[in-house]
Amino acid sequence: MGARSGSRFVIFAAIAGNLLIAATKFVAAFFTGSSAMLSEGVHSLVDTGNGGLLLYGLHRAAQPPDRLHPFGYGRELYFWSFIVALLVFALGAGVAFYEGVTHMLDPEPIENPLVNYVVLGLCILFEGGSWLVALKEFRRDKGSLGYIQAVRRSKDPSVYTVLFEDSAALLGLAIALIGISAAQYFDKPWLDGAASIGISFILAATAVFLAVESKGLLMGEPALPDVQSAILAIAQADPAVDKANGVLTVHLGPEQIVAGLSLDFVDHVSAADIEACVERLEARLKAELPEVTVVFVKPQTSERWLERRKKIEEGSPR
Repeated sequence: MGARSGSRFVIFAAIAGNLLIAATKFVAAFFTGSSAMLSEGVHSLVDTGNGGLLLYGLHRAAQPPDRLHPFGYGRELYFWSFIVALLVFALGAGVAFYEGVTHMLDPEPIENPLVNYVVLGLCILFEGGSWLVALKEFRRDKGSLGYIQAVRRSKDPSVYTVLFEDSAALLGLAIALIGISAAQYFDKPWLDGAASIGISFILAATAVFLAVESKGLLMGEPALPDVQSAILAIAQADPAVDKANGVLTVHLGPEQIVAGLSLDFVDHVSAADIEACVERLEARLKAELPEVTVVFVKPQTSERWLERRKKIEEGSPR
């Protein structure tokens, strides 16, 4: 629950900041005619909508299992994170590229450039505040891991999606500032359009990265190695288990894991003993690893498990 509260706080902070920023940028673009500023306004508006979609995804992912979705709705968050990546690419990058090309083909001088500088300064302040909130939450979650490694291992896309969007926004603001300044200093209005195209490239790269990460989560990623080891240790400690051969896991959500255990039971145990063992395992896992929401147990010899693992590894992409 604490992790979800942190995610929501980050998203609310991003929505509030992006609403202020989008309004400010559109007003500045109206009075100055700046292509880069208009592109930045669209970018911030898209980011605001994306925050709403992430909140909706978090809400849907928290719904309990029902008849149609017996394992719950955890992957709703992964789906809406993927939609966010598509919107960043299609709306954010697409509109910025179109505006940039249009203004390079038909450049117009920027009016009231001082307004742009004041607005950019305010936007950097607002965006920087949202970015710091997301960075603080992400650093708390990632521990000693590097940033890219932490994203690769993370099963919760909500925080790092906001962080990457805000990072792209800050880079976009820097490019807009450079483009507007260069267009005014060199008296070459087309440089403002070139800055808009540069912003589109940053947004496109961010969108592709987020889409790849969301796709992996949608396809189904296993639990982290330490979680798998903990599941096996709990199973191995049960007196009815001769050997915990292995475990197959998949994340249905950031805090929803389905685990399939392969267990070699001690000789001559009865069906009733196996049922009692499964109940004990479920109780211990619920107490020690609450993120493991569903457990399947398959009585299996070590040899059969190794054959199964070999087939999986042979089918893995090299």
